[in-house]
Amino acid sequence: MDLIEKQLMHAPRNNRYILIVSVLVTVLFLWSFSAVNLENVEESGWIIATNILQGIVTPDLELLLNVTTQGVLYLLVETIAIAFLGTIIGALLAIPLAFLSASNVVPKPVAFITRLFLIFIRTVPALVYGLMFIRVTGPGPFAGVLTIALISIGMLAKLYVDAIEDLDTSILESMTSIGCNTFEKIRYGIVPQLFAMFLSIMIYRFDMNLREASILGLVGAGGVGAPLIFAMNAYRWTEVGSILIGLMVLILLVELFSNHMRTKLVKG
Repeated sequence: MDLIEKQLMHAPRNNRYILIVSVLVTVLFLWSFSAVNLENVEESGWIIATNILQGIVTPDLELLLNVTTQGVLYLLVETIAIAFLGTIIGALLAIPLAFLSASNVVPKPVAFITRLFLIFIRTVPALVYGLMFIRVTGPGPFAGVLTIALISIGMLAKLYVDAIEDLDTSILESMTSIGCNTFEKIRYGIVPQLFAMFLSIMIYRFDMNLREASILGLVGAGGVGAPLIFAMNAYRWTEVGSILIGLMVLILLVELFSNHMRTKLVKG
């Protein structure tokens, strides 16, 4: 016990560093309050907030349970389809980019250039990509799929790189010593280590993309977002409540499912 106390007494103290960081965080926190201006909140804003809550409590059940293309159920299925297909495309395209970004796989200049490209992809917000693709493909789900795929590439490739750089290279060295070729090393040495991790990352991204797909509907990229903004602009609060309830239930179910799947993949 005395040895531990002596080690703690002689451990380097970072009081100055902690003080500087604390001051900076405090200043930034206080400065951030300059963005809060309650004077701009008009009385009508509080009325609209109350109406939205009332719409959630008393939703339009006919719209919520409608199975036609105008119903909430169809819009939610369309949102899932956009998020799912976009995630799959983005996940597949991210794999080669991830290997090109891994410094333990390719030369460092190649890895550096590829990482810069991925950083550029991540800097553009999803709504901006959505507006760009709508100009190219026109409004609809296809623009949403392309947007989800593109925004997924940057994050997925970054997380894939972390998994690739944590590979157990001793396995590959052992396989080389017994005469395995490159395909065999990839098939039996790399894929088993990365498959579960890649799939877990992809499921996590799908969970996020479901929310992104909902937002993209606001700019006309398909899904449940467009009917939501139209209902709000028309002050149809029961319809707003129906859409919000369906969206909340969908996201809750998908999150529970994705958490269960990722736990199974990581822990086995």
